This record gives sequence, structure tokens and C-alpha cells, in this order.
Amino acid sequence: MKIAIFGRNVSESVIPFIQELFDELNDLNCVALVFQPFFDSLRGKIHFHTLPALFSEQADIENKADFIFSIGGDGTILDAVRLIGNSGIPVTGINMGRLGFLSSISKEQIVPAIRAIRHGDYKIEKRTLLQLDTPGNLFGLDNYALNDLIVYKPNVMSMLTIKTWINNEFLNSYWADGLIVATPTGSTAYSLSCTGPIITPDSENFLITPIASHNLTVRPIVVRDDSEIRISVEGKSPDFVVSLDSRVERVDHDLELIIRKASFKINLLRLADKNFFQAIREKLNWGLDNRN
Repeated sequence: MKIAIFGRNVSESVIPFIQELFDELNDLNCVALVFQPFFDSLRGKIHFHTLPALFSEQADIENKADFIFSIGGDGTILDAVRLIGNSGIPVTGINMGRLGFLSSISKEQIVPAIRAIRHGDYKIEKRTLLQLDTPGNLFGLDNYALNDLIVYKPNVMSMLTIKTWINNEFLNSYWADGLIVATPTGSTAYSLSCTGPIITPDSENFLITPIASHNLTVRPIVVRDDSEIRISVEGKSPDFVVSLDSRVERVDHDLELIIRKASFKINLLRLADKNFFQAIREKLNWGLDNRN
């Protein structure tokens, strides 16, 4: 079994867990391929039984890795998704922090999780991506997102007017601080904190959620994911901000955004004894009686 290891800088407190990961991979005779910048950050802190192969881009691991482990939180797994692109390599997250909907394996579960994966005790969930099309390719070839696209105002004093069309039919002019277009995966991210609904991963929908709407009757809306969503922005400021899974660009108001479903999906690996509803209950403390 060949495992690609992706991560960013980590705190000293989690180094013992990362050491445990590499020890277990070695004991099971698994081949480790490590993201070059992550390897550099671990140098001198981790004992490598054998020097791992290193990678820095999708081409280095495509057809060479069975899985990719993302070490960190949900933000790290979004970076991993950007790296693996359309390669189809299943990705799973080992959560080194606290709350994590995508990074479903806790750092305390590393050893049993690796053994379960080795024995085939896992399932693959196919997750939809959204794609952004703009003149000049604003985000280049990385014009897709697993969580969301967000349009928001460039400063605290301004307000945006965000005109939105669905399949060329006018939906609304949002007077708001911003607007979120989320995938089902992204429904548990920023959209959730803006009162958006939770959507199951297989629902085949996109979610449009306003940020601090100045019209109190405006609510989030769910549309089919084969819809084309078109957005144009007006405001007192000459520009606005667009983020795509936390990648950020500041653009002029005359730029029109076209959002549609990407042509490929991401394979998210989950252990066989885990599921989406269980994650919701655990992360959001559903079903717990907190009354004193």
C-alpha cells in the first residue's frame, strides 16, 4: 500500500502523533510519499525509518499513490484537494485540531485507522466540486472548490449589491456584505454560520447563502447542481473580493462570475464505521442534553 502524506507546518504538540503515523506505516510495510514542504518542516523532528519519496505536484503521485492522508484540519484537506485535482486519488484527513467535518480521523485513532484502511474497512464518498469561469481565468487551472465560492465586500464600511441569475433567469439582487455559493460539502462550512441549511453530500444541489443581508426576508436557497449561476456585483467600492476554498482574489466590479458543477469529483475516504450523520451529531453536539 502506497500512502501520500500531505500537510503544512504543525505544532510541536502533534509531532508524537505524526511519528506514530510513520512508525505504523513502516510496521505495515507501507510505502510513504511525503509532500516536499511538509517533509522539510518535519526534518529533525521525525525519525524516518527509510527516506521517503517526495512529491510537490499532482503528476508526482498520480497512478503512484493508493491514498493521500491530509495532516491537519479541514483547511489542509482543501489544499490537498487542490493538489490531487482530477487524479481520483482518495483523500482522508487526520485531524490535528478540534472541529473538522472533512478530517474525520482523530489523531488518537491513527493506528486503528491505518489498519482498517489496509484491511479494506473503508468506503469512498464522491464529493461534488463547483467550478468558477471568468474572463482571463481568475484562479488559473485551480478554478474549482470543494467547499464554496464567496463574494464579499472589501472593507467594513461598504455594502454590495450582488445580482444573481440561475440558468439566465433573474433570481435576486442581494443587498448584503457578501454571498456564498456552496456545495453540499461546503454546507457545513461558512454557510452554516450564516444560517444556511445542512445538505447531505449526495443531494446534487448547490446552496446560495447571503452574508448579513440588509433585507431580513431574504433567506438561503437550494438549487440543482446542474444549474449555471451567474453573479455580477455593484457597490461604492470599485472592487470586491472573491474566494475559492480560501484562495482569495480582489477584482474589479466589471468582472462577471459564472459558477457551475465541475466535470470531476473528489473521492473522500471514510472509515466503514463512520458516516455523515454521525459526524453531524458529534461535531454539532446534537442529541446532547446540556440542561443543568
